[in-house]
Formats: sequence, C-alpha cells, structure tokens
Amino acid sequence: MRAFLIPFFIMLVLCGIPLVYMEMAVGQYTRQGPVGALSKLCPFFKGAGLATVVISFLFTTYYIIIITWSVFYLFNTFQAELPWTTCHVDWSSTLCCDGITNISVTDGSGPMMYMTRNISHTEHNTTTVTTVMGQVADVSCPNHTRSPTEDFYLERVLGRTSGIEEQGVIKWELALILLLCWIIVYFCIWKGPKSTGKVVYFTATFPYVVLVILLVRGVTLPGAIDGIRWFIEPKWSLLLDAKVWVNAAAQTFNSLGVAFGGLVTMSSYSKFNNKILRDVLSLAAVDAFTCLLAGFAIFSILGNLAYTQGKDVEDVISEGPGLVFIIYPQAFVNMPVAPLFAFLFFFMLICLGIDSQFASVEVIVTTISDHFGPQVKKYLKRKEFLVLVVCVVSFLCGLPNITQGGIYFFQLIDYYVAALSLMVLAFFEVIAITWFYGARRLGRNIEEMTGTKPPFVFIVCWYVVSPVLILGIWVFSMIQYKPLSMAGYEYPSWAQGIGWVIALVSIVCIPAGMVHAVIQAKGSNIWKKFKNSLKTRLQEERMVPLVALNTVSSNPPPENKDKIPTADPVAGSRTVLSNSTRENV
Repeated sequence: MRAFLIPFFIMLVLCGIPLVYMEMAVGQYTRQGPVGALSKLCPFFKGAGLATVVISFLFTTYYIIIITWSVFYLFNTFQAELPWTTCHVDWSSTLCCDGITNISVTDGSGPMMYMTRNISHTEHNTTTVTTVMGQVADVSCPNHTRSPTEDFYLERVLGRTSGIEEQGVIKWELALILLLCWIIVYFCIWKGPKSTGKVVYFTATFPYVVLVILLVRGVTLPGAIDGIRWFIEPKWSLLLDAKVWVNAAAQTFNSLGVAFGGLVTMSSYSKFNNKILRDVLSLAAVDAFTCLLAGFAIFSILGNLAYTQGKDVEDVISEGPGLVFIIYPQAFVNMPVAPLFAFLFFFMLICLGIDSQFASVEVIVTTISDHFGPQVKKYLKRKEFLVLVVCVVSFLCGLPNITQGGIYFFQLIDYYVAALSLMVLAFFEVIAITWFYGARRLGRNIEEMTGTKPPFVFIVCWYVVSPVLILGIWVFSMIQYKPLSMAGYEYPSWAQGIGWVIALVSIVCIPAGMVHAVIQAKGSNIWKKFKNSLKTRLQEERMVPLVALNTVSSNPPPENKDKIPTADPVAGSRTVLSNSTRENV
C-alpha cells in the first residue's frame, strides 16, 4: 500500500477511465457481448473477445470461493464470543498460541484458579507457563506458533494440507455454502439484467454504510493515525517494482471491470443514445472514493491492531486472503461488541463479491445467447435454463478450490489469471478497437449515439497512452517474474506448469481467433483473406438521425419485431437482437 495509491490513480486516469469509456461505447453501439462486438469491429481480433469470456468463466469458478469463506465466517459471528478469540480443542492445531486462559485445578485441599499462557504445543505435550492467579509472567508466543485467528482460518476453515500435491477431501461445510451461494446468484440473475439491477440497488449501497461505521469506529481507536499515515505516505523506492504497477493495474481493471467483458455486456443493454461519458465519470469517481474510504476505514483498524500488539503497521499486514480472513478478524477480537462488527464486515464482503459474480455470469450467458440463440431456444427453451446450466458447471469447476488443499489451487488461478493473463487480453483488446477499427471512428460512433464527440484526451489515451502503459507493465512483469510461492511454500514445477496452462487457456483464444477469422474471410488467396479479416463489418451511419433510429429501436416493424435493423456493409443491413429478445432467448 505504501506505493500503491500513486500507481493506482495513474492507472485509473490513464488506463481505467479511457478503457471504460471505450468498452461501454463499443457495447452500446454494437448491441453485442464482447465476442460479437469485436467480431464486428475487427474480425481478426475476435479471439480477444472470446478470451475475456474465458477469463470471466475462470473468475466465476474461483472468485465465489471468497464469498463462500465470508459466509462461513458470517455464520460463526452468531455467538457471544467470536470462535477465533482463543484456541479451541475441537479445531486448533499444535501450533496454536492464544495467550492467557483460565483453568481450574485442585491440589487436594480445594480448587484453585490458575492462569495458563499457552506457548507452544508438540504432538505429545503442551509447554506452558503457569502461575497462581494475579502473578502471571509476561511471556509472549514464540515465533513458530500461530495466533487463534490464523489457526482458525488454516485449520477450521481450510483444513489446509502441506502442499498442492496433497489435495485431501472436499470440506463438506464449504461445499454446502458454495452451493448456497450459487443458488443465490442464480435466483438473482435468472431473469436477466433487469432483475439483477434490483438486487444491486442494495448490494452496491450497503457496503458504504458498513465502511462508514468501520471508519467512525476505527478513527476513535488508539494507534489509528499510524495506520492511516502508513496508508497515505508513499515509499518512493517501491515505484520501481513492476509488481506494484501490475497489482495497481489489476486492481483498477478488477474494480472497474475492464477486460472482463462485463462492461461491454451490460452496456449492450443500454439505450442507443445513452450519455456514456456521464456514466464513465460517475463510475470512476465512485471507484476512487471507494478506494479511499475503504483504505481509511481498514487501515485505521490495522493501526490499532499494531498498537495493541506493540508492532509496526507493516508487521501486521499480509497479502492475499490472509489480510481479510486473518488480520481483520484478529482486529475485531479486541473491539467491544466484536460479533456485531465482524458480522457487518463479512456481510459487506458478501455484498461486494456477489455484485462481481453477477457481472461475470451475465457475460457468459449473454455471449452464449448472442451466438447460439437458436440452439438455446431449441434445446433449453428459456434463458432461465441457460443460466442454470452456467451456474451448475461453474459450481462443479469450483469444487477443487474447497478441498483441504484447495487454497493452493485458488492462489494458483488467481496469480496466473487475474494479473498475467489480464494484461495480455487488455492490450489486444485496446489495439483491436483503437488501432485497427480506429479511435477516431469510434469517436464518430459515440457522436452518432450521444450527439457529442469524446474529448480529445480520450483519443490520445486510446491511441497511445493506454496500450503503451499496458504493454510496458506486462513486459516488465515478465522480466521481473518470480515463481509463485505462498507463506514460505514453494510450488513444485509441475504446479507452475499448470498455472501457465490455465493462463494460456484464455490467451490461446487470441491466435485461434485470428486463424479462424482469416479462414472465414473472403479472398482468393491468403493475403487477401488476411486483409479482409482486418476490415470492420460495421458501416457508419452518420446520416441517420438519432430520433429516427430510436423510433425504429422502440417500434420495430410488425414483420420483424425481434430485430433492430441497422447498416451492414456485408449484407446491406446488420441485424442486432433487441434487449427484450436477448433476455427471452
């Protein structure tokens, strides 16, 4: 974090906002999902659109695991005392150290109250320091022990094995919760974006209530100012680390939804003359505000945690799931009404996660509906059954993440998909749209839809700044690439190989799409086919008044109610599924 805010805001301004504008404009103009949109703009790069759908599918299988863990923790907050406050004989390992515990013993003459500080455990005995009540020695836990919160996460929640080569069995509690999460997702999106929007009104706004509560509580705690200062004061030397920029770009893309296909998909349901720039700037402002609000709220609490433990803030912070499921729960232990604050925190995580899950599933469903609509209507009859199939397949593919060794598989997918693959897909997507289809042509399309041209700064970012930044970050990340490790555990070579295969599952769609586009293109030889595959299938309609187009969109002719006619250079007129038709497929 000490060098994160600066790269984050740079990536937000120079990449995030321009690319959000670009994707929303493409979806709104083409009325298609990512595959169909890129197929029309530049068929040669349609594989980049398919790659975003593959990324979204992989995302649905493992991102919901975070929601699953959050629900597990949420259920465990319905107790007078949080279960991870102390080591418990039912789940704690031999490494658990919880400080001071009261026990009652007798010396033959009557019961006496003793205080016992659990220091460490071996397989056969417990090493303790025991004194009579009120005379407890100030002994801290040795370095090789674990706190109750860490032990609860590793042993009770995960049941973690020694490595990815030892997968163990499926955790039945997590499997049931995962199934529950998918049932919730299904019934929230089965009717399409309109039904999803009703749910999002709550899930998108409630987290802000929780963040404000956490912020008000956090800033009143001792040591909070140290955590906030650590959050906002940059450490300039870290700006030379490519990993910081990759993480900042990944966070920007994840928070805004860039390169996941969700923006293109959702905007394809917008009205043709929707004011795109207004939505883009609103989204960017909310994203930046959320980043700062969450940072102040969370780091004020982490500052207090460091204060109570007598450590520096940097020493209590970890990366990955450990920050959410170890550090934060430990911070809540020392708060009054701890179960309430823990409940609010994990319910907030569920709301945030479920929103992202909605968008990713909708990308897959919309893509299938756009390209296999007749088959879906013939065999599945209704869209509700298509959504069910997608949810069931994603549920089954997510089961390896909830085995005892599932955390290793989870980290493997997250490392190779969420960061490394994403930069490659984003680069090819932006050059396909802005270099080959043309940023200026896209600007004219935006003018056709909204009546105003995009600001010149966006044209510059589309042409030069965004693709150069993305390419530079990806190249330097490859130069500074380090094999994946987790908490001292080094992944074996075969596991690293699986990670690269998972990454290539999406990336290989790009060259495969290029080959397919060339084969399908018209031409008497390979060179002519190649040149034709680079030509757009859309014909600009600068002479068609917006009013007339909107009239056609809202009142299609009786003989073809399910289609909206617009121009197509190949067939003379292109047909695009209307919103109502796509939702009913």
